[in-house]
Amino acid sequence: MEDNKWVQIKVSSKVEDLDKIVAIMSMISNGLQIEDYSDLEDRILDGVYGDLIDESVLNADKTVCSVSAYVPATTPINDCLGLLNERFKAENLENAKIEIISLCEEDWADSWKQYYKPIKIGQRLVVVPMWEKYNAENGEIIVKMDPGMAFGTGTHETTRLCATLLEKYVTESSTMLDVGCGSGILAICASKLGAKECYAYDIDPVAVKVARENVKDNDVTNIDCQVSDLLKGVKAIKYDVITANIVADIIIRMLPDIGNFMHKDTTLVISGIIDERCEDVYKSINENGFVITEEIHENGWCAISLKTK
Repeated sequence: MEDNKWVQIKVSSKVEDLDKIVAIMSMISNGLQIEDYSDLEDRILDGVYGDLIDESVLNADKTVCSVSAYVPATTPINDCLGLLNERFKAENLENAKIEIISLCEEDWADSWKQYYKPIKIGQRLVVVPMWEKYNAENGEIIVKMDPGMAFGTGTHETTRLCATLLEKYVTESSTMLDVGCGSGILAICASKLGAKECYAYDIDPVAVKVARENVKDNDVTNIDCQVSDLLKGVKAIKYDVITANIVADIIIRMLPDIGNFMHKDTTLVISGIIDERCEDVYKSINENGFVITEEIHENGWCAISLKTK
C-alpha cells in the first residue's frame, strides 16, 4: 500500500458502553475520534452553539456511539483486531461492531471538519477551528485550532476539564509543561491565559509538527514544542503548572518521576481518566507522595489537580 494510506478502525456500540470502548481503543491509538450525540440536546440548552451544528448530527441516533482509531495501513491490523476482540469479550462487549475502512490521508484530514465548530471550554476560552469565523464576546480568549492528525480539538470532556483547571492556576509568572501535547491546545490555552513560558511534548512527531503549526497560527511565541517519550527528553527544570491529558495507565507510569519537575507550589493537572479507573489513579497518587487539591468530573471522565505533600 502507498505510504499515505490509513486504516480507520471503527467500533460502534450502545452509548452506555462508550467509556469502556474508549479505554480499550486507547490501547491501539492515542488519538481517537468519538461520535456520541446522547447529550447533544442538553448541551444546546446549555448554550453550546446549537445553531452551528449540522442537521445530520442533530438528527443522529442518540442511543448509539462509535469510536474510531486511525492507524497507518502498514500496521498489523489483525493484531489490533485480536486485541480488541479479546478485551471486548472480557468486558462483555461482544455486541460491539468493528468496521475496517481504508482511506487516504487527505480524506481523513478533511472529512471530519464539517462537524468541528467553535466551542467554549472553561470560563473564558473559546476554541475556534482555523477555517471558521467567530466574533469574540467580552472577556473571551480565542484559541485557533487545526488538529490535523493530532489529538486535541477541544471538544472532548478531558480537554475541557483541563482548560477549566488551567484558568484557575495559570498566572503571568507561570512556567507551564504539557506532557502528551497532541495538537498543542493546552499549551496554547496556557499561553493565552498569560503564562510566561510553555513547553509542549509528545511522543508522536506528527503531533509535534501540528502543535508547532497551531502555535504559529495563534501568534504566540513563548511555546517550545518537542518530541519526547513521556518525561524522557523533557527540559529538566521546575515548572509551575504541569498538564498531562493522556490515559490512566500512562499517568500511573508517569507519577513516580513527575515530582522531579515540580517544586512545592507546582500544580499538576492530570486528565484522560475514566471514572472506572479513578481508584487506581488515587492509589498511585497516594503512593507517590501527592495530595489532591481539586477533582472535577464530566460525562464519566475525571480531571484531578495535585500538589506534592
